[in-house]
Amino acid sequence: MSKETMIAIPADPNDPEDRDITVAGLERGLMGRRIRRLRNRLGMSQDEFARAYGIPLANIRQYEIGRHMPPPAVRAYLKVIAAEPEMAAKAIADAA
Repeated sequence: MSKETMIAIPADPNDPEDRDITVAGLERGLMGRRIRRLRNRLGMSQDEFARAYGIPLANIRQYEIGRHMPPPAVRAYLKVIAAEPEMAAKAIADAA
């Protein structure tokens, strides 16, 4: 059974609009929350964050709403940004 089919949180049977949440969906949502918190800690809008760190704005939006999980390289890069935001932004600016 894959994470896309394993149910992490079952739907509320008394709520016709509620849906099951899969393990993968929960992981995407939690990752999106971590990205949003990082961006907010840095005091940046989605657009500012995307430009400063060279991540496409559309991707940031998709990650934050939990629609897509960032690939492993982006997740590693986000850890670098969290640890050294100024250095990461400078490295991107210097590469341009």
